[in-house]
Amino acid sequence: MLNVGDIAPDFILSDAQMDDVQLAALRGLHHVVLYFFNKDHTPGGIIEAVEFSDRTAVFRQYDTVILGVSMDDCLSHEQFQDEQGIEFDLLADTDGEVSRLYHALHEWEAHGVVRYGIDRSTFVIDKDGVIRHAFYHVVPKGHAAEILKLVKQLG
Repeated sequence: MLNVGDIAPDFILSDAQMDDVQLAALRGLHHVVLYFFNKDHTPGGIIEAVEFSDRTAVFRQYDTVILGVSMDDCLSHEQFQDEQGIEFDLLADTDGEVSRLYHALHEWEAHGVVRYGIDRSTFVIDKDGVIRHAFYHVVPKGHAAEILKLVKQLG
């Protein structure tokens, strides 16, 4: 698991418009809320995305960018953003590589088949690229408000 004080692992992933987003490119400019979620169009995914989206303008006031990551592809993210009115980037980690870097990808075996899934996780990363808060096993409802309180403390 990643811990408070660790340097956030860098990555490049495509957003819903298939543009590359690199975490390191945000250093020195913005704090980042990086959250991992199971899938687009799921009840928990909708709750979490909408709650973050409803607060996007306030996060921006605190120089903070929100990035949501799942193993869905860019097309799914685009549809999800359109349907739910999501106002921040959703990133496609189709092979789970970044989810593994952040220890958010879990695997298990069921009936002889290995399956993979995301453990809802959120990281608050400061402008220097340092993880200031790390949450695993996140409950979606109310989580965005909790994260916003922590971001406000970053200054």
